[in-house]
Amino acid sequence: MIHGLATRLLRSQDPEAAHDLTIRALKAGLGPRSGPKFDPALETMLAGIRLPNPIGLAPGFDKNAEVFAPMLRAGFGFVEAGTVTPKPQAGNPKPRLFRLTEDQAVINRMGFNNEGLEAFAQRLERRGRGRGVVGANIGANKDSEDRIADYVAGLVRLWGLADYFTINVSSPNTPGLRALQTRGALEELLGRVSEACAELPPRGRVPVFLKVAPDLDEAEVEAIVETAVAEDLSGIIVSNTTLSRPPLRSKYAGETGGLSGAPLFEPSTRVLRQFHTAAEGRLTLIGVGGVGSGEAAYAKIRAGASAVQLYSAMVYQGPGLVPRIARDLAARLKADGFLTVAEAVGAG
Repeated sequence: MIHGLATRLLRSQDPEAAHDLTIRALKAGLGPRSGPKFDPALETMLAGIRLPNPIGLAPGFDKNAEVFAPMLRAGFGFVEAGTVTPKPQAGNPKPRLFRLTEDQAVINRMGFNNEGLEAFAQRLERRGRGRGVVGANIGANKDSEDRIADYVAGLVRLWGLADYFTINVSSPNTPGLRALQTRGALEELLGRVSEACAELPPRGRVPVFLKVAPDLDEAEVEAIVETAVAEDLSGIIVSNTTLSRPPLRSKYAGETGGLSGAPLFEPSTRVLRQFHTAAEGRLTLIGVGGVGSGEAAYAKIRAGASAVQLYSAMVYQGPGLVPRIARDLAARLKADGFLTVAEAVGAG
């Protein structure tokens, strides 16, 4: 009840101010706790990493690796912090974050605002090992002369600190970044990332994912899959926010930036299915976009995702969302005769 009231209060504030207030509250120890353990059927493996449940927190919420611990206590099976860039940057001018309440959606044009790689790394250095799964979403500075070098710098500095890495080449809010998804640019990027991994101290296989846009055609999907497989990537995260605009009711529908939330569910799940078909089991997939219920999470898993991530739905449903999704997802698995999450992956 208390957290529900807090959620309603935060929704009355400016979106970015509300987010900053939420981060401060979580750092002060005011976050929710998930309570009893989740159904054992939800335990699963993600590219070799054991998860207590397949529901992850998408990047953008914990940009600076400040609150991954309280979000894990809130029930998330894993947390992806970032996006972090080598140098601190302020991001785009405000206002840059908009709630589309009537559409249960969000538009943002944040522009990778973050405190930089060193502050991020120092916070990860202070976390205890074995206390939940934390990934690092790494990006490039807007003014970088060598964006690929920025990704390598993030990987090298955070090696041994993060449980997995995500190469973010799909944010629509850094000019030219999505061009790194084209085959030639992607081959160069992933080739240099692979070379960097080979030179780092051996730590077993540390998963590296590529995060892609939902605005891809079938040929682009196939090209990305073949490049990722050739460069020995662990998997693909499908997807980032979209530049497209389905019919929306909110007065903010015309704002520029990436659209997330409920309207992204159908297009992102459609592209997820395409990646599942093209990958033929060679890559692990994480489904993102419009996950706000057990039904949506289950649909992503049946479309080929081994795990899912969410963020925008928390804006409207509050911190009790994760346990609700987990309970519903476990019930749906059992109703369809699946003993584990892994059995349901790609079954749709």
